[in-house]
Amino acid sequence: MPDAGTEILVYTGESPEEENKMKESTKDQLKGKAHEVQGTVKEKAGQVTNNRELEAEGRQEKFGGKIQKKIGQVEKVLEK
Repeated sequence: MPDAGTEILVYTGESPEEENKMKESTKDQLKGKAHEVQGTVKEKAGQVTNNRELEAEGRQEKFGGKIQKKIGQVEKVLEK
């Protein structure tokens, strides 16, 4: 499983040149959503396997993803 320093890549279906044009706010929102999903999977896996450490790690990653997504939303508002 990825650790806190692992970067999550989100495939958008665009070429690397087009993806580089993506605004930072949009990137933050996508990365935040990816962390939310990954955190939910870890949390559920921890519940199923009765692994409290994995469950807590999942909750933490999910919460971090929500914060990152919210930061992206705020950045988007401030860009206007």
